[in-house]
Amino acid sequence: MSPRWIRILSRLAFFLCGATALFTAVPFVMLQGAELPYEREWIIFVAVLGIVGLFGATLAMLPRSWIAKPLRKERDDRQVFLSPLKWLGSFAAIFYIAALPVFLAPARWNLNPQLMYLFSPLYFVKMQFDPSLGIVCCMLAPMNAAVYGALGLTLGYAWMIARKRGSI
Repeated sequence: MSPRWIRILSRLAFFLCGATALFTAVPFVMLQGAELPYEREWIIFVAVLGIVGLFGATLAMLPRSWIAKPLRKERDDRQVFLSPLKWLGSFAAIFYIAALPVFLAPARWNLNPQLMYLFSPLYFVKMQFDPSLGIVCCMLAPMNAAVYGALGLTLGYAWMIARKRGSI
């Protein structure tokens, strides 16, 4: 794959995952914990969703030279976009698969909502109504994958920066 296509695909994935993380944080802010089982503890969760979402969406729009500068790489280096894209894809795949049992578990199991929100930020949808298999596989699990893909993107860039700083 040419470096140009890697950059285009990366920027598109970064923006979609970041925007999805921001979109997922909105219901938590709107509810302000009113219908959530633990009200005050969720401000950290919302803050992390917001920061990760803003980072992903912003990274998609920054010039290549600004992205490459903290990594101490050339702006045309493939690793500037390829390595974080691998992190994003890995996290997205893992958490797509992790979301399926969360959404498909029967209501009679009485799963701990606080733990389930960590596996899937959209678990409040499951608490409101029981989604069908199609909705889970085509909407909720991909959104969960995008949120955790944005987290993978953030961790991927943080890892690259930390590795560069440690090698000096």
